Amino acid sequence: MSVAFTKEGDSEAFAADLPDRPISPHPNLVTPEGLAALEQALAAARAAYAAAQAAGDIAADRTAMARATRDLRYYGARRGSAQLVDPPRGDGVVRFGSRVRLEAEDGTALAYRIVGEDESDPAQGLVAYIAPMARALIGRMAGDTVTVAGRELEIVGVE
Repeated sequence: MSVAFTKEGDSEAFAADLPDRPISPHPNLVTPEGLAALEQALAAARAAYAAAQAAGDIAADRTAMARATRDLRYYGARRGSAQLVDPPRGDGVVRFGSRVRLEAEDGTALAYRIVGEDESDPAQGLVAYIAPMARALIGRMAGDTVTVAGRELEIVGVE
C-alpha cells in the first residue's frame, strides 16, 4: 500500500496543535521589573506572530504560527491581568517585593526576593509569592524564625 493512503500525521500537524500555557488562578501580582519583563515578552510574541504571518505560507510552517499564537494569548492574558505592586515601605516587614536575608541553623546564608509567578527563578533567589518559602516569610520581621521544609531559618534582614 502506498504511504499516501495511510493516516500517519506529520510532525508539523501535531506541533500546530499546541496546548495553551496554563494560567495561574492566583492574582497576577508583579513588581515593576516583572511588569517590564511581561511587556517585553508580549512585544516579542507580537513580533513572532507578525513574522509568522509575513512568512506567507502559514500552512508550510504551522508550528511557528501555533507557537506565536499561543505565546501571544498567554502574554496578552498575563499582561492584561497584571497587578503592579508598589515596592515595600521599608518598615522591616516582609512583603511582596521584599528582599529577605536568612541564616540557617548551620550558619548558611540565604537571600530571596519575593516576586510574581512569572518572575520566579529560585536559582536566582527570586521566589513566587505563592511558594511555601514566601508564604512562611510574608508578614514576618528581622529576628523572627520560620520553618520551611523542616529547616529552621532566622530572618536577619529585610530590604
